[in-house]
Amino acid sequence: MCSPPLPPPARRSPPGPAAAVAVVCASLFVVLLGLVAADWAPLAAVDRAVAEALHRHAVAEPAVVRVNRVLTDWIWDPWTMRALTAVVVVALWRRGARAAACWTAVTAACAALLQQALKAVVGRERPQWPDPVDSAQYAAFPSGHAMTAVVTCGLLLWLLRLCGASPALWATALAVVAVSVPGVAFTRVYLGVHWLSDVVGGALAGTAVVACCAAGYGARSGRKDPAAPGQEGLAAPAREDPAASDRPHRM
Repeated sequence: MCSPPLPPPARRSPPGPAAAVAVVCASLFVVLLGLVAADWAPLAAVDRAVAEALHRHAVAEPAVVRVNRVLTDWIWDPWTMRALTAVVVVALWRRGARAAACWTAVTAACAALLQQALKAVVGRERPQWPDPVDSAQYAAFPSGHAMTAVVTCGLLLWLLRLCGASPALWATALAVVAVSVPGVAFTRVYLGVHWLSDVVGGALAGTAVVACCAAGYGARSGRKDPAAPGQEGLAAPAREDPAASDRPHRM
């Protein structure tokens, strides 16, 4: 008696763009981390030149310093970004998109822990000035402001794409991100509390974390592209029609 032929083995879908972005950004971050840890002279020279040029301008322009301090201490502060993420997580949970809410919350928490761990391990000193215009705590690399801003903005863009946001909303979000991410990075270097490589490292690490989240969510959901618009998961759950349950079922 012949047994039925076995079905062919399931093929794994190739990794999507999110996984590729995660690998590229993580690799670039590791390279930069090595250069920072080794105190590579060309990198240190570029950091010093950029920091000194911006510091001279900051010392001469106290009004510009005040604007940058408001932006970095209030609008783009990491706790402001985390509060925004918390609001989004609560909104997702209330709409029934609990998987996306959990992935967003866990990603933001892991990013914060990773940031502090890297600061403790690298232990890079911040720029020192005889006439500082601002001050900051903890080690310099990577920039917590830059990394948190990238993680928050990246998660919001991912969620908007996941729920199929309208073109107008998508364009508005892209414009906000295009201003916020470079803006917060500039304020940290302009105020003399970070080196240029600090904010670049924070942006690379943040992008890698968000890309890992998108790739993991896509793999869990069995989709090649986790950012495909119109996917299920963020829509509010459909309500059952109470009248339908009272209708007799036809045989």
